[in-house]
Amino acid sequence: MTIGFAHAELIAVLTAVTAGEPRVMTIRSGQALPSGPFEMGHRTLQSGLREWVQEQTAHPVGYLEQLYTFADRDRNNDIQGGRTISISYLGLVREQAGAGRPGWHGWYDYLPWEDRRNGIAPVLNELIDGLAAWADSEPARRVERKRRAAFAFGLDDISWNEDLVLQRYELLYEARLVAEAGGDVNFGRAMFADHRRILATGIARLRAKIKYRPVVFELMPDAFTLLQLQRSVEALAGLTLHKQNFRRLIEQQDLVEETGQTEAETGGRPAKLFRYRHAVLEERELAGSKLPLSRN
Repeated sequence: MTIGFAHAELIAVLTAVTAGEPRVMTIRSGQALPSGPFEMGHRTLQSGLREWVQEQTAHPVGYLEQLYTFADRDRNNDIQGGRTISISYLGLVREQAGAGRPGWHGWYDYLPWEDRRNGIAPVLNELIDGLAAWADSEPARRVERKRRAAFAFGLDDISWNEDLVLQRYELLYEARLVAEAGGDVNFGRAMFADHRRILATGIARLRAKIKYRPVVFELMPDAFTLLQLQRSVEALAGLTLHKQNFRRLIEQQDLVEETGQTEAETGGRPAKLFRYRHAVLEERELAGSKLPLSRN
């Protein structure tokens, strides 16, 4: 048996939606996610993470949930002869100007193929070529590799599934189409070690969760228009939604209420302002709340 030691690391995927764009808080000039070791003085894992986020970014953190524990033996880490176990959390925050030193960057800077709000991302054609070359490089596995690529990226009449964020990234890693895999080709902005994989995991969790829990309201201002709410959901899903279907389902679930105020939207017409109905939180935790992802 090989003798070594393990080091526990806390890491945060902190997400905000600002001006209709999903963003992630980073450190090291956008190269890493906020993180730090779990220390003896930390009361809990979550409190330890909050301390590191405060120290590294000075940005307040509200909603947090545990995401995943990454402990693969072949993970990149800074420990000689040791092993890093990363306990990751997904956090939802509202970006605050001048709140400290956070380095906010767009989700789709790192994973550009995930944004389909304006149709298929331009980078996808290059990705398809790269995946085809990878599949052809091993004839015995060509069919299986092409099938996996089609399933992950919605090719060959297979529908795009916005929740498969991690599967897409891991397939690109296997095909050495991201810098973290050590190849010469890279799509999207690279990150330290496997932080981009952890980001992909956080995005996948949030995309799935907004379909059955009203967590999107953690990202919204206290008052918002229905269009702003729709744009925020679209930003997270990477898809455009049918406006009338979206509003109908919001109304049916009684998730929001009017504030009695208005705000000028594009074109100068006043739009009603709404707020989240916190009174429905407990019943929705039991019954579930859905936000519509019906496509245009």
